Amino acid sequence: MRYLLPSLLLVALLAMLMLRGYVHSEILADHRVRPPAPTDHVPRKILEGGPVIDTRNGRETTLSVPDHRLVLTFDDGPDPEWTPKVLDVLKEHDAHGVFFVTGTMASRHPGLVRRMVDEGHEVGLHTFNHPDLSYQSMSRIDRELSQNQLALAGAAGIRTSLFRPPYSSFADAMDDKSYPVTKAIGSRGYLTVVNNTDSEDWKRPGVDEIIRRATPQGGEGAIVLMHDSGGDRSQTVAALDRFLPELQKQGYEFGNLTEALGAPSAHTRVTGAELWKGRAWVFLVGASEHITDGLVVALAVIGVLVFTRFGLMLLLSAVHARKVRRRDFRWGSPITEPVSVLVPAYNEAKCIEATVRSLMASDHPIEVVVVDDGSSDGTARIVEGLRLPNVRVVRQQNAGKPAALNRGIANARHDIIVMMDGDTVFEASTVRELVQPFGDPRVGAVAGNAKVGNRDSLIGAWQHIEYVMGFNLDRRMYDMLRCMPTIPGAVGAFRRSALERVGGMSDDTLAEDTDITMALHRDGWRVVYAENARAWTEAPESVQQLWSQRYRWSYGTMQAIWKHRRAVVESGPSGRFGRVGLPLVSLFMVLAPLLAPLIDVFLLYGLVFGPTQKTVVAWLGVLAVQAVCAAYAFRLDRERMSHLISLPLQQILYRQLMYVVLLQSWITALTGGRLRWQKLRRTGVLEAPGAIPRQRTGSHDRSPVA
Repeated sequence: MRYLLPSLLLVALLAMLMLRGYVHSEILADHRVRPPAPTDHVPRKILEGGPVIDTRNGRETTLSVPDHRLVLTFDDGPDPEWTPKVLDVLKEHDAHGVFFVTGTMASRHPGLVRRMVDEGHEVGLHTFNHPDLSYQSMSRIDRELSQNQLALAGAAGIRTSLFRPPYSSFADAMDDKSYPVTKAIGSRGYLTVVNNTDSEDWKRPGVDEIIRRATPQGGEGAIVLMHDSGGDRSQTVAALDRFLPELQKQGYEFGNLTEALGAPSAHTRVTGAELWKGRAWVFLVGASEHITDGLVVALAVIGVLVFTRFGLMLLLSAVHARKVRRRDFRWGSPITEPVSVLVPAYNEAKCIEATVRSLMASDHPIEVVVVDDGSSDGTARIVEGLRLPNVRVVRQQNAGKPAALNRGIANARHDIIVMMDGDTVFEASTVRELVQPFGDPRVGAVAGNAKVGNRDSLIGAWQHIEYVMGFNLDRRMYDMLRCMPTIPGAVGAFRRSALERVGGMSDDTLAEDTDITMALHRDGWRVVYAENARAWTEAPESVQQLWSQRYRWSYGTMQAIWKHRRAVVESGPSGRFGRVGLPLVSLFMVLAPLLAPLIDVFLLYGLVFGPTQKTVVAWLGVLAVQAVCAAYAFRLDRERMSHLISLPLQQILYRQLMYVVLLQSWITALTGGRLRWQKLRRTGVLEAPGAIPRQRTGSHDRSPVA
């Protein structure tokens, strides 16, 4: 289900976008218009005949409307704004007309087609996408007609025998390019209807001029061309409201074409499979419209979220940096007493020596407690074999990281407890910088500055950008808002009394670091960020490992949000976190990443089908904002800007991977699935500056990254 549902969702989304583009003439549309051609091969009786051309069954004849009969025809609709107004005027004056509808508009507004038929008007075909048929192949022409009929069947349960070519005018405008198309369409059973009185309302010449041009001379009958779509038709509606009563007083009748010609109705009822195919088509078009509208709303939401987050990060990070970098800034009395450093370890044989040796270089007094959580690779023996001072090993059967941390807390001797991962190395000053905020008695926990050590690969560089920009810049923002959601497992410190008050580390979720941080907020403790407490962690080096890690993080974060949901309705510190912290975490860490790929979906759609230039400019604008934030984050962390070269590629590829991971987390949560811890494969390439060097064996070790 976790793989099938995202795949089906992606296919359905692409299909809906393609369908929407098709019915909006953004896909497979042809807007070419052929200039006039010679008329050598058009029969004279056609050129000099009436506006109804009958080429059915090999005939080549024309028909005209009798005197004092006017057939009002309206092209290019139905339009949701103007067609109802035209229908209202016709109904008010007891008049009928013929609406030559396009398949695109009929598919999108089926209710208006039903109203036309229900109120006694005739409907004709005007092709599906409104191309100049003289440019098209016969297969394309047949498709234009059949899809137009499909839309009519789905909208009103009918098919029609009336057809008007796009860009047509009078019969004498038939030429050697358009007449063969007319003959071919006649062979399919259609009457081709042009006009002999053009109101030219599309030019918006004014109500009086429209009436003058639509009025025939000397009581002659006529087929009058008007439009109910394609732009502002207010003049057309106003002209109809005067035109109809004036000519009715002159003895004119306004009826359907077949009534004027004394012919059977152009409509035939559709039943059976053809009817259901039409209804299915109209339903899918409606669904694509609603889905696309929803995507546009979602795109607006993600735009607001992205720019709000970026704005808050830039503003509050600057305030945070200015605050903690003042020369007179102090958390309180300096913390000089020893602290306990807990290292939970499960099969960390490749990394544990570097981790412990980095701690031995610390310029703050510490004890190190390595909790071996049932390792099978000799992790505990490696640590014991180092025989380093103030380093103890506590062994337990495999019970998970929260249990290992609780075991370490129980064995720790000091009141301030630092926690780190077994694949992480500290700088000499990390512990000292990490514990100084505890000089403020209100501080219950401190988040350090986790950095990617193995950034020499492309996937490592992408994670490096994410850590500096997405994690550490975020932590500055959340620190100022007093709702930091996560103390990173790689580098964090806790006051023992704070841990005891909230019951220690919990295994209720897969994100025990997020869970404990939220619990501390609810208990009234401050959680702050120490920018100079740097830790170097080994990030996943393959897509599969990255997938596993982020899948657990995403799912664990959702679990933690759900676990602490009652904070929203509580009072005191818990209520403040619930009404400020939880919404921000939900919006910025769950909803925004889930919707972010819409930016790329619309980029791709715009490049292929839409306004390419505007689409590229908009996407580059979003990328520029991200680049500004990333550059500022790198400047705050004193990182080299050269790593930002891969930022555009990260936004295209890496974000899609994170999207699928988050989507799978949602599916796991909604389907009641249970995710378990997955051990990542480590290479043990990291060492911290100033760490006690370890003995290397073999010739295949990669060079350490500091």
